[in-house]
Amino acid sequence: MKQFLVYDLDDNDVVIMRNRLFGTDGVRGVVNETLTPDFILRLALAIGDYFPPGSRILVGNDARAGNEYIVRVVTGALIASGLKVYYAGALPTPALQFNVKERGFDGGVMVTASHNPPQYSGVKVIMADGVEAPRDVEERIEEAFFSGRYRRVPWHAFRDQYFKLSDSVEYYVEGVVKKVDSERIRRRGFRVVADCANNVGALTTPRILRRLGVKVLSINAHLSPIPYREPEPVPENLTDTSEIVRAIGADFGVAHDGDADRAIFIDDTGRVIPGDRSAALLCRHIVVNRGDDAPRRVVTAVSSSTIIEDVLKDLGVEVYWTKVGSVGIARTMMKIGALAGFEENGGFMYPPHQYVRDGGMALALMLEYLSYEGRKLSDIINELPSAHLIKTKVPLSDKGKAIEIIEEIKRRYSNLRIIDIDGVKGIGKDFWFLVRPSGTEPVLRIFVECRSEDKAEKLLNDILSIVKEVVGG
Repeated sequence: MKQFLVYDLDDNDVVIMRNRLFGTDGVRGVVNETLTPDFILRLALAIGDYFPPGSRILVGNDARAGNEYIVRVVTGALIASGLKVYYAGALPTPALQFNVKERGFDGGVMVTASHNPPQYSGVKVIMADGVEAPRDVEERIEEAFFSGRYRRVPWHAFRDQYFKLSDSVEYYVEGVVKKVDSERIRRRGFRVVADCANNVGALTTPRILRRLGVKVLSINAHLSPIPYREPEPVPENLTDTSEIVRAIGADFGVAHDGDADRAIFIDDTGRVIPGDRSAALLCRHIVVNRGDDAPRRVVTAVSSSTIIEDVLKDLGVEVYWTKVGSVGIARTMMKIGALAGFEENGGFMYPPHQYVRDGGMALALMLEYLSYEGRKLSDIINELPSAHLIKTKVPLSDKGKAIEIIEEIKRRYSNLRIIDIDGVKGIGKDFWFLVRPSGTEPVLRIFVECRSEDKAEKLLNDILSIVKEVVGG
């Protein structure tokens, strides 16, 4: 993989350029093009160099093409660094994270590219608390990678360093099921369609549903490096799933990404529900029905809709905004205390279970919520404020221009409530927008949401005009 430069601002607003490997969540690339064996070896040696000798590291993977060789290279490099490697096999990322946290491992490595297209894979570093590595750890790994200074143990240290963990999937499934009221759920007799994206969610989600007494129709449930649909669970990739939900009269459907840390819900009419809306319902459930003893705060990224503030304010729940990226959300939750954290892409974090996105746990909570409500999911969604959302992106070869664009937008919209922790988010009475540089691609991401479609289109065009002015075309 080619190194890339990221542009940050220091406290004096000076642009700093840094070599980066890690994007928003892990290191990702195209298998055997950017993620070559020699690159993976160097990365894994750098990861191994971070953990102290003798550390117990749990390694797992999803079913993407090329992961067989990537896992072997990662495992060998970690052993060469003097670490004890435990191999969990194929499993969802939240399953590996749960095993790391609950079973006392010193860390973990997950080989996955989450929602990216099938030709991609990647590497995530997990800390002992089950949460992805924070930025300072990534920087230490990057320093070792670019310097080429790795720790290697002598030949006589190679003993008792590789083990298999055969019950990791079952351990996770049981951990999810015992967190909810299974008898209440069972009495409802739910029927659910589970779209597992031809990946590791197929190993856990149908099993969770059956344990909770749900009649489940699994689709895209065989492991395949070439999935039937694109891994990202967005509406355009879920048309068939939506039709199946309607056709069989299911109570709802759930769709995962490649590593099953996201759960996007489809209501009984076949409507795909944005992740921030379903998260608002789960937060309501946690406060009203579960009565968890947690501060009435939720943490979410600036890419989430401001509608959640309207939905949660009547419950006395305060919304904390963070930069895009699950790691920042998790670490903020751990610092300030919160009842939940989430992203608009379907990632939901429930602290009593673990501080990470967990599609299986989100599904179990949704079942429990609906068992309390005794109503159709579509009826509940219809009660939420409606809005028209547009997402787009603009290629940006010069990331330095992103700073100029953001500053100009802040100046033009200074009359709005502004959140500038990640790009610029402007909030008006019945609309909001977000403009931010991507953490994984050379593009500027633009979100616009308004109560009216015409207003959303006009606002988007106004923002695009500012972008063109700054970049000069």
